[in-house]
Amino acid sequence: MLIFALIALTVIGLLTFWLHRRLVAAPRWSTRWRYAGSALLVVLTALAVLAIAGGLRWGTADDTRPVAWLALTWLVVAMYLLLVLAAAQLVALVVWLVTPRERRPGRLRSFNRATAVVALVAALGTTAYGVVEAAEPELTRTTHTSAALPAAFDGTTVALVTDLHAGVVHGADFAQRVVDRVNAATPDLVILSGDVVDAPFERHRAEIAPLADLDAPLGVFAVTGNHEMYTGSTAEWLAEWERLGITVLANSSQVLTVGGESIRLAGVHDREGTGAFAPEPERALAGTEDGFTLYLAHQPLMATDSADRGVDLQLSGHTHGGQVWPGELIVPLQQPMVEGYAVVDGVPVITSRGAGSWGPPVRVAAPPEIPVITLRRG
Repeated sequence: MLIFALIALTVIGLLTFWLHRRLVAAPRWSTRWRYAGSALLVVLTALAVLAIAGGLRWGTADDTRPVAWLALTWLVVAMYLLLVLAAAQLVALVVWLVTPRERRPGRLRSFNRATAVVALVAALGTTAYGVVEAAEPELTRTTHTSAALPAAFDGTTVALVTDLHAGVVHGADFAQRVVDRVNAATPDLVILSGDVVDAPFERHRAEIAPLADLDAPLGVFAVTGNHEMYTGSTAEWLAEWERLGITVLANSSQVLTVGGESIRLAGVHDREGTGAFAPEPERALAGTEDGFTLYLAHQPLMATDSADRGVDLQLSGHTHGGQVWPGELIVPLQQPMVEGYAVVDGVPVITSRGAGSWGPPVRVAAPPEIPVITLRRG
């Protein structure tokens, strides 16, 4: 872990130095602007590192949330600055090659100033768009048809809430917004498919209090995601979910009955879990082969562990749809799908882009969603 931290800090330091060279040094701004730009880069990067490491601990979570919001949002700005300025460097090479030697210093200074301004405008504009997009998760509707679905469950609606990431950036107000939108859809069943929280329990338990208001006649159920495993408070969080009226499926299943007919709802711990929280798909899916089974697993990749076990539909999240472009190009390196519907090792899987966001409260080309799935017998 120490080696990983040192490598990460080294990479962040080098990237910050490169940004300083392209935005501050190469354009040769006045001394006052160079000092201001240098200080701003250092402060924002230091705050971002502190936020990622969980070092923003003064006062309450509400006290540190604006600072965490700014620091983590800066990471997206920095990423887009890197992309634009890296592309500009290729153009700068052409400018250098075609410009007579005696004119190169002046022309490159003008070019560097222009590209610094363009990069700032593009990065800030794209990130601002992403902030607005991330703030309002929308209901998206889809249908899943299965011949195994009992007639009594034909037309049942399932609200899939994933990746809320309540904690450092997303507070109780965001959770309440999600709850209000879910309840407005009047689903028969609500599923929380992992990464509900993203922070230590004692400091951030109030952030999920609104989840107690989720209302569905067939119940509200949840499984863990990888970030529940990272909090260091997994057991405390699961106990809190139960206290709020959410049934935790911890490598277990439950029968849901309507009009004398039943389906099985099964859930497994995330694949990042260990010890008491290690995933046990064979235990979760024991006895589910004969009827219709909804399977809750945070990562779509976990469908590979449930192949040939009678799963009729797996509900997942984790990918965030890439969250920030070009993230969707990276997700397939780890997961078999990015979002929507796919069949993974013979298992039908619906993967949500998620309601919240991890780290920066920003989404670009991957809007947040709360899928409402209508089950149909066909």
